[in-house]
Amino acid sequence: MSMATGAGLDGQLSAARRNVGLLAIAQAILGSAPPLAFAVGGLAGFQMLGADKSLSTAPLTGFNIGVAVGAIVVAAASRVLGRRESFMIGALMGALGSALAAFALIQANFWLFAFALLLMGVSGGFTQKIRFAAADASPSFYKGKAISWILAAGIISAIAGPQIAIWFKDTLEPVTFAGAFLALVPLLLCAIGVLFFLTLPTIADKKAEATQAGPMRPLREIVMTQRFMTGMICGISSYALMTFMMTGAPLAMVIGCGFSSELATLGIQWHVIAMFAPSFFTGVLITRFGAEKVVAAGLLILMSCAVVAHWGIELWNFWGALVLLGIGWNFGFIGATAIVASSYRPAEADKVQGFHDIILFSTVALSSFSSGKVFTAFGWSVMNLVIWPVTITCLLLVLLQLRSASRKPA
Repeated sequence: MSMATGAGLDGQLSAARRNVGLLAIAQAILGSAPPLAFAVGGLAGFQMLGADKSLSTAPLTGFNIGVAVGAIVVAAASRVLGRRESFMIGALMGALGSALAAFALIQANFWLFAFALLLMGVSGGFTQKIRFAAADASPSFYKGKAISWILAAGIISAIAGPQIAIWFKDTLEPVTFAGAFLALVPLLLCAIGVLFFLTLPTIADKKAEATQAGPMRPLREIVMTQRFMTGMICGISSYALMTFMMTGAPLAMVIGCGFSSELATLGIQWHVIAMFAPSFFTGVLITRFGAEKVVAAGLLILMSCAVVAHWGIELWNFWGALVLLGIGWNFGFIGATAIVASSYRPAEADKVQGFHDIILFSTVALSSFSSGKVFTAFGWSVMNLVIWPVTITCLLLVLLQLRSASRKPA
């Protein structure tokens, strides 16, 4: 009996490793689109506008709206078509969006470019579900390693996306950046070939789980708890601040300070690496010190980002601030996600996560849109000041949550 069980586990592990490997490759390919878009999207929008440049980051707002839409669509598509087919459709949408973005730049059509980035964002929403697919396709003892492999692939994406922007931005001269988006098309199509070989299990039925957990609480009851509100506000604030600063940084470097677009793109590359690299030990820190303290550390790092950015406008100020921005986002958002996840029962996950993500991506889209307007109207120094009231408010919420938790009996 034990030999049969062992053989069964070996078979599950072998299948899981194969699927996770394919998903990691797909993640590395598909994940290169967002950093490319954010590295050059605002600059491309800026060059197509006339005297009023305040809408220059609208294409990136479209991208973020697309991510929110994609996160909803992929859930429905997975139930009807299966996850493998849904991921393939998402990759195809990314390729179509990239090709359309190149065409829009050649035609100097600003709003067509914004729509193209929205399509790329929808593809990004599909890609965000890859880590869940890797975990669901793995035995319980392998889930942590599966997610780690997907995160490792995210680091490759952080390098590949900006490098594509640097290598190919001038290949369709005199139209800047069109070549970068066009170069992304065959890469994303390759991801479809990788995904074709997946053999993912079907999505498990959660009815039995819901029955075991007892009656589900109303959504209003869950989201009005102090723990959920603290986690949601801190997580959304961390994500929105990161997007606000990341979107505006290339404009500040190139338009405001005269640095080359290559240097701005490299700054985004290091920023995205800093976003993902700490993930390998963030979970350990949460286990050791608690999610609230990790969130507090992330908020303090975001404050240090504002300090470094406000010190000056040298290259090291921008790059250093972007790296700190990435690390602060990692601690703040992942820690806040852990707080939110501990506020509901497993059977309540779908409705609570859906509510959370709608507010999250709506706020993120608004922050990317306002980034260009604030930069155009007030400049980079005022953008840095926005960090302070948001992080201080979140720190107070975390301290109140810690105080409330300490008063509860063990």
